[in-house]
Amino acid sequence: MMNYFADAAFDFEASPLETIVLEGTHIESARQLTLQIPNESRRWQTYLNALALFAFEEWLLERAPELSIDREQCSIFQPQYANAIEAVCNFQVQGFKLCLIAMGTLTDTAIAFPRAVLDLPEFTAHFYIVVEVIEELEQATLQGFARYDHLSEYYRLSQLPAEPNWTYRLPMAWFDSNCDELLRSLCFLQPGAIALPPIPRYPPATSPAIHTELEALLPQLQSPESKLWDVLTWEQGAALLRNSELLNQLLVVPRRETETAQNLANTKTKLQQLKEPLVNVGLWLRDEINEFAQTLSWVLLPTFAPEAVPLRSPTQELEVILKQLERTGTNIPLVARGAYSDLKLAENALRLYAVTWPRLSPENLPAWTLLLILGATPGTSLVGGVKLLLSDKSHVLLERVLEPNTEETYLYAQVAGTWDEAFMVTITTKPGESLTLPPFVFRPDQG
Repeated sequence: MMNYFADAAFDFEASPLETIVLEGTHIESARQLTLQIPNESRRWQTYLNALALFAFEEWLLERAPELSIDREQCSIFQPQYANAIEAVCNFQVQGFKLCLIAMGTLTDTAIAFPRAVLDLPEFTAHFYIVVEVIEELEQATLQGFARYDHLSEYYRLSQLPAEPNWTYRLPMAWFDSNCDELLRSLCFLQPGAIALPPIPRYPPATSPAIHTELEALLPQLQSPESKLWDVLTWEQGAALLRNSELLNQLLVVPRRETETAQNLANTKTKLQQLKEPLVNVGLWLRDEINEFAQTLSWVLLPTFAPEAVPLRSPTQELEVILKQLERTGTNIPLVARGAYSDLKLAENALRLYAVTWPRLSPENLPAWTLLLILGATPGTSLVGGVKLLLSDKSHVLLERVLEPNTEETYLYAQVAGTWDEAFMVTITTKPGESLTLPPFVFRPDQG
């Protein structure tokens, strides 16, 4: 792999493989952590994960003690995630997110890599480190590391299939065995230099069908011997992994026989309480806003009309913008309805307008249009370089960027789809500062 810091000088010595001796305190702490795992078949992996973390921390303290370590969100100390994801994720060093993949003795040229830590933004990392843990010798060896951007690109090009147990078989050749390169990155890079997929402000919408399927599978999921991938599809599992409270109820709450019925009842209640996190713009045509959109401070604007409105009000601002768009050829029907939400992203005060109206697709199917307008709140200005991305569930459809030193004050994006399509919006001001909103859907008939 390329040496990104060839001209820098370092105090630490180069070593092709880094081996760390495990202390008795490490082994006992790891054993205590496994006691939180009700599924006995998963305790061994949790034990290896804990030893990998303690070994890696020792390596850091020896090689670069000035680096800050943050365990607060680390998955190994959250039983619901330690029980569900076979890796140590959300461990931070110097502001970087790290993921440790702990393995027993490595005898293969490929490793089992948990799908969640590559596919779900909540668990991705700037760096992935493979740690071989040889428990009987009381030692661990850092076998290699990979950056997120490199690893995701390798995967994209190779298109390796996912295994039934929610892992990928990744070649060890994708990992750099010289961990001095990792130290250099942690010491001299900034986290923003490696872009991670934005974590949704709210979890992606989980369909009512998946809620129903999960409820039907509760008895199997709460069995101490159950493995998630033997019971759930990946789509169901991803929805579950994104809900920490429900995951805890399923995998960690004690399962004494006398409590089983109550646990099932409590978990069903939590499933029923889950609100589908989306903005239903179809209701705007009925002069309504769905409950979840209200919690995001979306404000429905009056129907578009020529009567005067107070100066600088959101209604007038939007009327002026739409008239300018019509002069450039964008047709906004009178039936269209709009709303706005004021957003805060880092130090930027933003205002997002959304306008929607029904239409027919070329196949004469019920369809809808979503027009998005991003600007700054009154009294502020939109910063150069801000991006507005519009995507469906699998692809970025549009990307708009406000160029530096431009006279433009708004970004625009318009998309159309059938009533069963949803669109997601991501706003980025600079690397490391992004906001992904809940999906926009068009369901005018939904109560």
